Amino acid sequence: MKHLHRRMRSAVAGFTLLEALIATTLMGMVLLAIGAITAQWLPTWNRGFMRVQRSELFAVALNRLAADLAAAEFITPNRESKRPIFEGTASAVTLVRSAVGPNTEGGLEVVRIAESTDRQGIVLLRSRTRFAPFGLGDVSANQLNFTDPVVLLRAPFRVSFSYSSGDGSWSDTWQNTSDLPSVVRFLVRDSTTGRTLAISSATMVHVELPADCAGEGAQACSSQPSLAASRAAKPTDGPDTPTNPLDFPTNNSSQGRDAARGFAR
Repeated sequence: MKHLHRRMRSAVAGFTLLEALIATTLMGMVLLAIGAITAQWLPTWNRGFMRVQRSELFAVALNRLAADLAAAEFITPNRESKRPIFEGTASAVTLVRSAVGPNTEGGLEVVRIAESTDRQGIVLLRSRTRFAPFGLGDVSANQLNFTDPVVLLRAPFRVSFSYSSGDGSWSDTWQNTSDLPSVVRFLVRDSTTGRTLAISSATMVHVELPADCAGEGAQACSSQPSLAASRAAKPTDGPDTPTNPLDFPTNNSSQGRDAARGFAR
């Protein structure tokens, strides 16, 4: 009876020590092979993931830039001034637009897009503040306290702005003028190589003149140069086809958007 019980126990026994060592060795070889394969494709996967992420960040930043610049409104700082609040340099833009964003009340806000620095280096920062009429005689936006900073781009990528009234010439500054620019171009450069990226673009400003120029007040603005009039005075190769890519309508038409895209090329 005892011999029968021992035979039953031996029949259901597990691995021997030798079998366990062989299984462990085989498992280690399989894990080493998987690790070697993973080490080869993981860096490539990381680079691809970073490229996709960078492209998405570029798209968000450029869409934000284009939306803010296109929505700039002709708002004067006070009732005495006739010049709009728009200060543009090669590295910064300050403008007034309708408030936008979550948990934002209606009205106007002053938006500033400018280069700044943080722990990681140079960044393109977007900040804003509620618009309120300036004091008499004080027409500078430098006194404003901007809040809600949002990083749009980081080094080594930098953005430079240029401005045009629609006559084909570009300027790195747009300050103390009686009207808004027709087009704002933003060039994205890689500061390590100095190369201008293909994602650079331009956007048209929807509003160029104050609201007084509409309706009965149009005659008061007749002395200001009209881009549409200058286009009408130039010969064209066909109907609605400008001879120069810089001659485009100032409204938000598809033709104007196509022309604005050509500014970056």
